[in-house]
Amino acid sequence: MAKRQLRLGAFMRPVSIHTGAWRYPGAVPDANFNFPVLKQLIQKLEAGKFDAFFMADHLAVLNMPIEALKRSHTVTSFEPFTLLSALAAVTENIGLIATGSTTFDEPYHVARRFASLDHISNGRAGWNIVTTSNPDAALNFGLDDHMEHAERYRRAREFYDVVTGLWDSFADDAFVRDVESGLYMDPDRMHVLDHNGKYFKVRGPLNIARPVQGWPVIVQAGASDDGRQLAAETAEAVFTGGGALSDARKLYADIKGRMDRLGRNRDHLKILPGAFVVVGDSLEQAKEKRALLDSKVHYANAIASLSIMIGSDASGFDPDGPLPEIPETNASKSGRQRVIDLAARENLTVRELAQRLGGYGGSAFVGTPQTIADEMEEWLVSEGCDGFNIMFPFLPEGLDDFVDKVVPELQERGIFRTQYEGTTLRENLGLPRPENRFFPG
Repeated sequence: MAKRQLRLGAFMRPVSIHTGAWRYPGAVPDANFNFPVLKQLIQKLEAGKFDAFFMADHLAVLNMPIEALKRSHTVTSFEPFTLLSALAAVTENIGLIATGSTTFDEPYHVARRFASLDHISNGRAGWNIVTTSNPDAALNFGLDDHMEHAERYRRAREFYDVVTGLWDSFADDAFVRDVESGLYMDPDRMHVLDHNGKYFKVRGPLNIARPVQGWPVIVQAGASDDGRQLAAETAEAVFTGGGALSDARKLYADIKGRMDRLGRNRDHLKILPGAFVVVGDSLEQAKEKRALLDSKVHYANAIASLSIMIGSDASGFDPDGPLPEIPETNASKSGRQRVIDLAARENLTVRELAQRLGGYGGSAFVGTPQTIADEMEEWLVSEGCDGFNIMFPFLPEGLDDFVDKVVPELQERGIFRTQYEGTTLRENLGLPRPENRFFPG
């Protein structure tokens, strides 16, 4: 029996999610807003046979204290469609996934942009459906308050129906372009959507041919109960937060189980948890890289993150001493306990712990190419995931380390491709091309 194949996306907005990445030795401080650098990075990812370049997006400057914001490389970034259209011209195989908000955009706009990107890239576009959780985004779109969580997901479900309906406006053979007869388009192969729902009224049809892939790949981030149900119904890839393997297996079983109950093929959705990866020639070197990276987080930012996590003011703690006993509070008990356990397990000082949480506190694979491949293979074979959305610690070194050292190890084990399987993102992910609902067959 053929081995299960690992799917790999690259989380590239910002180019590293770690707060101190732009200050790491050898890093490009403005990489998040530097097109020549981003071009080099995506071409390196394509050489490493990555499935996709994933560009998350924000519709507001992140709502963090100004003392933290002024030190953050997340404050600025390209608009995703502009960037990915440019990157499509300098790549051939790698997928191009962008965020499109269902809360602060209109279905017609989103459908048209992604259809255009799919044509420009010859079938490599993916739509990351998000409901936009940043409350400050509402202030940029004429609203005083953020839409309630469940309401956002109800709107998102109808949004999906409208967008995919618009993508099916034309049959694949609608554009005959018969020069002799002068017939450009067969009107019998065009469908007017005429959608009239709770949230949207959209006539259609979309003024662009059906996307190369039928539909761009549908991607979702998040794992709330509402999010899991939306994923089971609509998504073809899910980017989840990191955690313990035992928790990942439960999430995997839950979403795939929902698909079974809906009659969807569970292989037609890829679950890709975030994985922060630091590669060293030895475990000690990898840990040293992580420690150096964490040291680049300003202490004021770091201690604020620690205070939030434990639900107590940590500013008075001895920075170079151990974490003192933490009183019970109304803050998250599980989050508080994870912090206490982390400090004890790795014997971290308050400063080291705060910088860890202030930089990136999620799941991390820190080790040699062999140990990282061991962990990834364990997650894959035990059904904790179908692959990973890789978060690089610093650029370009962190990306080069992964492509040059970890990818060959995964290929040697037979769990990651040596060549792309096809030309579209769907083909490379092993996903079927959706049938046109209005022009079947």
